[in-house]
Order: sequence, then C-alpha cells, then structure tokens
Amino acid sequence: DTIDTELAFALENFGTPPERIRERVREVVTEFRLGELDGRLRELSGGQQQRVACAAAVTHGPPALLLDEPTSNLSPQGIADLTAVLRHLRERGTTLVIAEHRLHYLRELADRIVVMQDGRVAKEWSRDEFPGLTEEMMREEGLRSLDAPERIHVAPAFGYGPSVQPAETRPEDTESTGESGGATAVAPAAGGEAAGGGVVLRGIRCAFRGRPVLDITEAHLPAGVITAVTGPNGAGKTTLARVLAGLQRHSGEVLLDGRTMSRSRRQRETAIVMQDVQRQLFTDSVTAELRLGAVPEQAGHAATVLADLDLDRFDERHPLSLSGGQQQRLVVATARLSGRRVVIFDEPSSGVDRRHLQSMTRTMRDVAEGGAVVLLISHDADLLALAADRELRLRPIR
Repeated sequence: DTIDTELAFALENFGTPPERIRERVREVVTEFRLGELDGRLRELSGGQQQRVACAAAVTHGPPALLLDEPTSNLSPQGIADLTAVLRHLRERGTTLVIAEHRLHYLRELADRIVVMQDGRVAKEWSRDEFPGLTEEMMREEGLRSLDAPERIHVAPAFGYGPSVQPAETRPEDTESTGESGGATAVAPAAGGEAAGGGVVLRGIRCAFRGRPVLDITEAHLPAGVITAVTGPNGAGKTTLARVLAGLQRHSGEVLLDGRTMSRSRRQRETAIVMQDVQRQLFTDSVTAELRLGAVPEQAGHAATVLADLDLDRFDERHPLSLSGGQQQRLVVATARLSGRRVVIFDEPSSGVDRRHLQSMTRTMRDVAEGGAVVLLISHDADLLALAADRELRLRPIR
C-alpha cells in the first residue's frame, strides 16, 4: 500500500538482495519523479497511480515492456516525464510495445507503427514514414493528430480559493501550482450564475490524514453547459467529483438551484463516469446495462445513444467482454440515460479514438442541453477542445 513497497515487489519475488532492492527503488523514485508523492497508494490520484504502475513495471529491468494506454490519466507534464523514461528504456535496449490512442508523444519515439482494425493489421508505417503523415491521412484512419494538442482557451468558471488557479495567472504548463494562498475570483459570465441555476460550492474543504487536498472558498457550476475541471495530477479533481456525488466527507455546503443538498440527496441526483469503468458494469448484456440505469422518460433514446456511440452491434454482448474503450462508451451511454441533475465524466476518453471523441462530445452536449450540470474532468486536450464551455482549473495545495 505504499510506493516503495510496490516498486520493490517484483524484485523481492526474483530474490534480489535487499541492499540492491533499496538501491534500485531509490533510482526509480528519482527517474519517475515519485519523491514528490505521498507514500500511500490509495491516497494518490488516478494519474499519480498510473505513474507508480509504470515505474513498478520497469524496476526489475524487464527486457520487454507492454504498455496499454499508459497516458490515459496523465497531465501533459506527466506525459512528458513518461516519454523521457520510455526514450531512456529504448536507448538501453528494452523492447517497448505500446497500445495507444494519443499519438503525439510517440512521434519521435516509435520505430514501427501498426494500425489494428477488427483484430487484423490494417496499416503499418516505419519510423521515417510516421512523422510525414498528414492530418487528412490520420483522419481517414480514425487516428488522433500527431501534433501535440494546443491548450484550450475557454471562458473561466466562477471560482476562488486556495485550490483554484486564478484565470489571470493560469500557466500554459499544467504542472505549475502557483501560490497556495487565496485566489482572485473570476467574474461570473452572464447567464446561469446570475439566475442561480446549477451547483454552488461554498467553503468546500477535504483532507486526508490531516493533509488538505481540496479547498474551494466558492465556485459555481452552471446548468446547461459543460464545465471542464482541469489541473495537474493530484490537484483534487476526482476529490471534487466525489464531493459532488456525495461520496466524500467534507466541510462546507453544496447547493443545487439555491437549495442545500445533503450527501444522500447528491447520491440520488448525480451520475458519474469513473476512471475505472469496470466498477460500474453490473449486468450480463449491454442492453440490460442501459435498462438498469435509465429513467423511463429516457429509455426510448437507448437505441439512438447506442448507435451514436457505435455500440449497437454489441447490444447482447456481456459488458466485460468489450474492449476498454467500448466499456468507457457504454458507461457514458448509461450516464446519458440516467436523467440525473448532475452528471460527471471523469477522464472518459481513455481508449477512445478520434471518431468516438466526437460522438462522446455529442452525448455530453445532449446531457447539458437537457438542463443538467455537466462536469468534464480531463487532461485530454483533444476532448477539451471539442467539449468544454467553461473551465475550472485546480492546483495542488502546498
């Protein structure tokens, strides 16, 4: 349950001498910049756990390393750190096999690029050919861009407090944390805030083992729009989602349309798409999964939602037999049909290609246009560029 024991685990099983284990763990902690993290795994964010998992996989020096969507929960700085480590491993002679949808960080790293479709090799490019692929060619194959995504610039959501990065000082580098004091409030945009619609957070504070992890003096999440919650790994984004869903103890209050919401009411009024969607699949078919969570007035839209998310041909498949990206889209579909007042999408685009990013955006837009408060927690700049109407940017508390 701690970083150092997780890193040491494989070496212990191979019978490595204890002194060498300690030495190697220190090397990997430095290499992956893990010294800045708290030692308990269960208190790390999803992106931080991802970094630890990658580090644990290489601590014993395997000749081959398989990575399945390794950047799915990582911030841009986290992706840059991982890329540097992968480049070092490649130069050292490690065989790397990476299944991935985000391609920009592989542009100068990959020696061979294979496009899979329906279990078969559809295309293959060499290291020299890969950087020369045009945007049109990538779009035809349903692949994401080779260019690093640009930082989104959308209207800031109203919010201030130690955990909120002020709009006027927001850095392009998403790992910068700024000062830990109170932030200057961003003036609310016209519309929802003035009318009081949506969710208002007041004095929200959370701590783990006495260490503050989220501190928002006040923030407004309007109904009818998609508010992106962004910031580096460990800034409290998923903690905020748990607060809104009534799953996290905290001080302060949460209001919906001007009325205080208890934790139990939030649990009834909120739908959430988690980072690990397998925790949210309960039935023995895709159709049954949708039926389980759909409210009667939304049930008639099930076939349309499945078709839009390219899941209609899997209607009788067991959800756990689907790919990771298909499972992700299925849970997004259940959130769409849930009829909840608050809908949270926490890193919903892992395992999602270019075409499905667009259909996922349409689904989130439908939820917002139905009057729900929609939160999109993501590091995926491609998805943020398509979907975000407002941005609430968080920063770690130091």
